[in-house]
Amino acid sequence: MSENFDKAAAVKLLNQIMEAELAGVVRYTHYSLMIFGHNRIPIVSWLRGEATTCLTHANEAGELVTHFGEHPSLKIGALLETHQHGINDILTESLRAEKEGLDLYKQLLDLVRDRSVLLEEYARRMIAEEQLHIGEVNKMLRKPGEIAQFQA
Repeated sequence: MSENFDKAAAVKLLNQIMEAELAGVVRYTHYSLMIFGHNRIPIVSWLRGEATTCLTHANEAGELVTHFGEHPSLKIGALLETHQHGINDILTESLRAEKEGLDLYKQLLDLVRDRSVLLEEYARRMIAEEQLHIGEVNKMLRKPGEIAQFQA
């Protein structure tokens, strides 16, 4: 496997990933503040854990940008306030955002496949993590006892 890939395109995607993950930090933090009711404590804990995971992912992407001698973005991805704060609304928004993030990791994998071991392994690991996370959110959107996947 050669290390011959479009570095500029890879760095651009890494910065987009970093921006999307930083938006996730803000989004999950906001969501955690808007949860009320009997199940508040475990849901808030889960949402804050997701915010921490997003920050870890943003840091990883930024470290890769500087690894290649480039400058990490100071931007944050798009944030949309829908003013819908029911748990299902929050989870549906989360599912949509996570799928968008997954797409960025897939684009990176397509760009570096068979060209960069470092970036290919990173992209594969992140795709697997995102797919597991999407699966968990999907399960949370199902009604108790319902086995079929939630369709957004």
